Amino acid sequence: MKREIPILITLLAGLVFVIAYFVPHYPFDQLETWYNEWFSIVAAFAIWLGALNLIKLSVIRIQRKQHDWPLSWIVIISFVLIVIVGLVDGFQRIGQNPPGSFRDPGTHFDWLYVYVYTPLTATMFAILAFFVASASYRAFRARNFQATLLLVAGVLVMAGRVPLGDYLTRWLPEHHQASDAANWIMDFPVTAGQRAIKIGVALGIVSTSLRIILGIERSHLEG
Repeated sequence: MKREIPILITLLAGLVFVIAYFVPHYPFDQLETWYNEWFSIVAAFAIWLGALNLIKLSVIRIQRKQHDWPLSWIVIISFVLIVIVGLVDGFQRIGQNPPGSFRDPGTHFDWLYVYVYTPLTATMFAILAFFVASASYRAFRARNFQATLLLVAGVLVMAGRVPLGDYLTRWLPEHHQASDAANWIMDFPVTAGQRAIKIGVALGIVSTSLRIILGIERSHLEG
């Protein structure tokens, strides 16, 4: 029964969404709304389970003195701090008329988000830029015809996205400068490739969804 009940719930939920999509009449048109409300409730509990699991793993890393275990203290302290600040701001805003939210501008939570979380996120993306640059350098080596095309397209797109590219190619006729070449690459070859990838992803989602709904794929029930 540990497997049959989850498979049955998955089957019913999948069929309801399929019916609600293809039969836009009452009560089927309301089923998706009702299910979304239930999913929001389940997601709220899932977020708390994930947060508690993060705290549990951090405590275990500290107890076992695992690699970079001092960073787990930062995770725990940051989590407790943001929860306390959010609760304090939330209770203060509830008593206002009209009631506000802890996410409103001017709250302590908003200050932490804007001046602490956002700069840290920007720093992480800035660090990732170096990894992207090194990966691009390895990928753009003209070792074969495909890599040469990728190299040429990458150089044209990068040149067309900065003013220096148009300045260096201003001697070319109109509509043949670096920005025009970059726009043509993004509008036609890149768009065609993106559509092919999206079609492949869509077919993969449909096939995987059918396998899960019909109970053929059961890997998510293991463990």
